Amino acid sequence: MIATYFQSLGLFDREEITQIVQLFEYRSLNKNDFFVKENQPCKEVAFIASGIFRSYYSTSSAEDVTYCFRFPNSLMAAYSSFITGGPSVETMQALSPAELWIIKKSAIDKLAAESLVWTKYLKMIAEQQYLELEKRIFQLQKETALQRYTVLLRDQPEFIQQIPLQYLASYLGITQRHLSRIRSEVTF
Repeated sequence: MIATYFQSLGLFDREEITQIVQLFEYRSLNKNDFFVKENQPCKEVAFIASGIFRSYYSTSSAEDVTYCFRFPNSLMAAYSSFITGGPSVETMQALSPAELWIIKKSAIDKLAAESLVWTKYLKMIAEQQYLELEKRIFQLQKETALQRYTVLLRDQPEFIQQIPLQYLASYLGITQRHLSRIRSEVTF
């Protein structure tokens, strides 16, 4: 699965992919387990083989705000903490049983020091993270909750039913009652 991911990028040759795959370790998480917790440093990146994750932060009034979901065949890290080595401002929690392939920051740093191709890959990841963040900001500022929900349904139809309503509502920036009204309007 990891080899397929790296092959799909078109950056690495077969030998490089074999070396990279050997650096990953398997980890399974149960539903509600954490990949990283707020105020703890993130020192690894996960490739999600299976499972759904939510990223959230806690407000000063102790309310959890879900701002991101992660689905299978994607990478996951508390990116700002991973880059700076500082404490994470977010928590990443499994919403279902999950299987991950983990690579440590120290291994990534070593690869980047030894390979220009790996440095190019890290630049590509940084660009993807920026574009994802920009897209989310524009969604919140320009789209209605109905539009945001419809996009989520379109992009992740097989997983949307597995996400508890309170997390979906939080992600969309609406109440659960409003989400129930939206769901009754939308057919998929």
